[in-house]
Amino acid sequence: MPLLDKNALLAQLVDRLHQSDRLAHRAEADAREAARSLATESEKKEDGRAAIEYGSLATGQAQRARRVHEELQALADLQKAGLPRQPPKGPVALGAIVDMSTEDEEGFAERTFFLLPVGAGTELTGPDGDGFLSVITPSSPVGRALMGRRPGDIIEVTLAGEVREWTVLEIA
Repeated sequence: MPLLDKNALLAQLVDRLHQSDRLAHRAEADAREAARSLATESEKKEDGRAAIEYGSLATGQAQRARRVHEELQALADLQKAGLPRQPPKGPVALGAIVDMSTEDEEGFAERTFFLLPVGAGTELTGPDGDGFLSVITPSSPVGRALMGRRPGDIIEVTLAGEVREWTVLEIA
């Protein structure tokens, strides 16, 4: 595994979260405006259902923005505390970058995961656009299975109802 700058990867995740926050606020404002734009009383009566739907959409986007703010705060706290240095022999802990050997219908492949408190499912780009890392959290099935593991350990992952064995190759 090439040496990866964890702080640069964190900054990339923070940028993605800020972008998501902007989109959520824009979508919330658009939905609130759409609900208000049903101008006349007769239109409101006829389109009452639409007004309710737009209002619900706006509320959902506001909740999404709040979640993003909470995630940004969790990352800021992590950055302030400093990412822990991972010993190459493990065990896997928060802040670890883990290379895994995975198997699927197409055969064996390698995947790289970045274990963080938030951002699950986000794909980050490696240095110079080289490769991708998937953010996982300790509460995710893969994250739970990885916590405390060391290189050479095998974990079981259930995907689409099928149990697969993945091997921990390297930890950084």
